[in-house]
Amino acid sequence: MSLPSPRIETIGAKYFVGIRLPMSFAANRTAELWQTFMPLRARIENRVSAELYSLQVYPPALTMETSFEKWALAEVAEGVPAPEGMESFRLEGGQYAVFQYKGHPAAAQPFFQEIFQVWLPASGYILDDRPHFEILGAAYRNNHPDSEEEVWIPVKKN
Repeated sequence: MSLPSPRIETIGAKYFVGIRLPMSFAANRTAELWQTFMPLRARIENRVSAELYSLQVYPPALTMETSFEKWALAEVAEGVPAPEGMESFRLEGGQYAVFQYKGHPAAAQPFFQEIFQVWLPASGYILDDRPHFEILGAAYRNNHPDSEEEVWIPVKKN
């Protein structure tokens, strides 16, 4: 696989409303998370855009069995309250390597392996201990081989 070069972006804090589920790579509950969130998203007021965010909060030592939090989110203006049954999430700002992924979600493992095993060690950056996220915009098509999304990996200079 030939990974296109990412763009490096520094962002400020972002505010979200959504839901979360604990899961691991071995016990993936992503489909359950999004099936629960999608009917609720229309109740979110003052959205910044139509894009949706898939966000992961990983612990320091991550394995296939390690539990982490995965969120299904919509970006909102600061201070917007979460509707009943949802929660607010504040993402701290920072630097990110932003990659474009095109393909079926089930085929993404080689893409992520190349980011973490090839690009990152050679990049001059190291992984930062902040949430990772994907932006599911207009070109995102659930479970479709031509789906596109942005993958945001938290980094800092080595």
